[in-house]
Amino acid sequence: MVHPIVKLFDPVLEREAETVMEFDTLELHKLLADMFESMYAAKGVGLAAPQIGIARKIAVIDTSVGENPADKLVLINPKILRLEGKQTGEEGCLSIPGFREQVTRAKRATMKAQNAKGEWFEMTGEDLLARAFQHEIDHLNGKLYIKHISALKRDLIKRKVKKLVKAGEWK
Repeated sequence: MVHPIVKLFDPVLEREAETVMEFDTLELHKLLADMFESMYAAKGVGLAAPQIGIARKIAVIDTSVGENPADKLVLINPKILRLEGKQTGEEGCLSIPGFREQVTRAKRATMKAQNAKGEWFEMTGEDLLARAFQHEIDHLNGKLYIKHISALKRDLIKRKVKKLVKAGEWK
């Protein structure tokens, strides 16, 4: 089932999500399937549970955007272990549609997470995957990518979004 994406200014996006304690349940597997379906429908490479209004530490990533099933990743209760190097590139967010900014992130990111069965694993990503790890884990900690840009640009985006909300065009 495709869930609507929660947008900027929704409180669920601004607070830390809850740790997942139960694994390998029908509910969790259904949620993960729904998250992938919702992410693909929105043409994203990553989606955090808070982005569909669920305040749990769950994220899905697929840098192939559905082209390669082996690229599908489930991150539950993820933590960044190590960041190396720097990359600057255009970044957007499904929760702030229509806006993209240059964001500097680590070029290489190593994270630790649990899979749907609760088993811990470590993984290192570079370039787009490293960016996706950092972006989605930020979401689970109540932080949007616009926190990584200048206050001036961030305020400009927020003002533009407020105008769209007022005009009834922010859905």
